[in-house]
Amino acid sequence: MVLTKSEEKRVIPLHEENKLGVMPITKLIWNMSLPIIASMLVQALYNIVDSWFVSRVSEQALTAVSLAFPAQNLMIGLATGTAVGVNALMGRALGAGLRERADKVANNGVFLAVVGFVISALLGLTCSDLFFRSQTQVENIIQMGNDYLRIVTIGSLGMFCQIMYERLLQGTGRSILSMYTQGLGAIINIILDPIFIFGLKMGVAGAAVATIIGQFCGCALAIYFNHKKNTDITLSLRGFRPNWRLIGEIYAIGLPSVIMIAIGSVMTFLMNKILITYHAAHETAATAFGVYFKLNSFIFMPIFGLNNGVIPIVAYNYGAQNRRRMMATIKRSTLYACCIMVFGTVLFWAIPDTLLRLFDASDVMLAAGVPALRIISLSFCMAGACIALGSSFQALGKSMYSMVTSIVRQLVFLIPIAYVLARYGASVGNSDLVWWCYPLAEIFSLALTLVFFSRMYKTIIAPLPEGRE
Repeated sequence: MVLTKSEEKRVIPLHEENKLGVMPITKLIWNMSLPIIASMLVQALYNIVDSWFVSRVSEQALTAVSLAFPAQNLMIGLATGTAVGVNALMGRALGAGLRERADKVANNGVFLAVVGFVISALLGLTCSDLFFRSQTQVENIIQMGNDYLRIVTIGSLGMFCQIMYERLLQGTGRSILSMYTQGLGAIINIILDPIFIFGLKMGVAGAAVATIIGQFCGCALAIYFNHKKNTDITLSLRGFRPNWRLIGEIYAIGLPSVIMIAIGSVMTFLMNKILITYHAAHETAATAFGVYFKLNSFIFMPIFGLNNGVIPIVAYNYGAQNRRRMMATIKRSTLYACCIMVFGTVLFWAIPDTLLRLFDASDVMLAAGVPALRIISLSFCMAGACIALGSSFQALGKSMYSMVTSIVRQLVFLIPIAYVLARYGASVGNSDLVWWCYPLAEIFSLALTLVFFSRMYKTIIAPLPEGRE
């Protein structure tokens, strides 16, 4: 971390640490993570409710929203990855007592959120139709998909700014406030969904409008909290100019996360193509796959909430040169993640048909979806460990490790395995073989994650002073 002269003058003594440096680790992990987990579960709920209402329009409407998911996820990935870089860099600055540097990081993060919105809006306007026609030839699905995707991209300013301002709250130890912002956005979306979809007879477009209104409301509250409640940083656009050196540092950490999520979108897009082409249920199999993503959010959102809570803890204590607190945080968060994932596996094995019927699943969707949920869930525990360990990569500036792992998992193993199994399954009359690509790919992903963590521990963590827990 290279400091300017002005930043060197603003070094604050370590005795002025906030709770990230002094609170007992177990208590701190849950203190930081539970509000984020709660808000993400609410967000998962409104995503499921959103899809539930859409499924009542028609199965084709649900298919359109499912096929839009890779593009929508790419947009969210750009916002989240940028915020990850800002969060980690700001956490290190605060841990080292560099308040002025933390302010600069935060203000440049807000600027990057606006830039991300402009890029997403332009792509939504120009590329939406091509995106859907590359996946299906059903005109009704294409039309509904275009309506949905164009609205959520053109109105994405609220989403970009909400994510950024929430991460600023999380990065300064105010996770409880980000819970309120996400909760507000989710509740408003849930209330508006039936009004716009059925009351105003807007269909899929109504779901998109309800989503962006909820995001803008959550964004407004997050801005208010940062300006009125967040005393650790100062946000001001007066005389602001982009600091390209800091932006470079932000993306040195955050860009691998952006790429990692982008790869996830590419994977989903290719999986949809494979399912539509080779699975016996065709578009319905892709719809079931989309429903799986909605359902698994209830399992994965707590893990991502735990991840978001852990990143500032590890980053802060790295800045404070405290190895013991860093390792205690990493070990316990990994254990908690695996426990959550075991619960998810049991749930998906026990009642997969009940979960699918929430979306008015037809017999064909049940035939494709039940084995999908059961087989894919076998990978959950391994995925949880990878995500938990990946938080330390992001916090310590080694996001490249997470990116490489994601590329290997999804493009080197998962998609090729899915393609081979789908073609072989089609030839022998067993389309369910394709779902085994998930557990097989996750084995390789976990092995690579452990190799990278071992390397990072030896080069970065082990040389630090032991410190105190």
